[in-house]
Amino acid sequence: MAKVFIGTGRRKSSVAQVKMTAGKGNITVNGVDVNEYMPFEVLVMDLKQPLELTNNLETFDIECNVTGGGFSGQTGAIRLGIARALLEYDA
Repeated sequence: MAKVFIGTGRRKSSVAQVKMTAGKGNITVNGVDVNEYMPFEVLVMDLKQPLELTNNLETFDIECNVTGGGFSGQTGAIRLGIARALLEYDA
């Protein structure tokens, strides 16, 4: 079984639980593709930034469960969760 890296992110009133596994770069938020879930492309770019900086954009599949707040707060929470999962992968 593939190793799962988990990170929790919080921003404003949003909380995101992020699970990162080896894959092809698919990102799902609450069971929906990230491009369908987020209303603006800027939010998707912001969310992917930790992956781009570490050159892991197509290394992992990411599954997020996020609650509370609006899209901006949820994006920040997911971004922090991804960064923490990446730290668990390679400190």
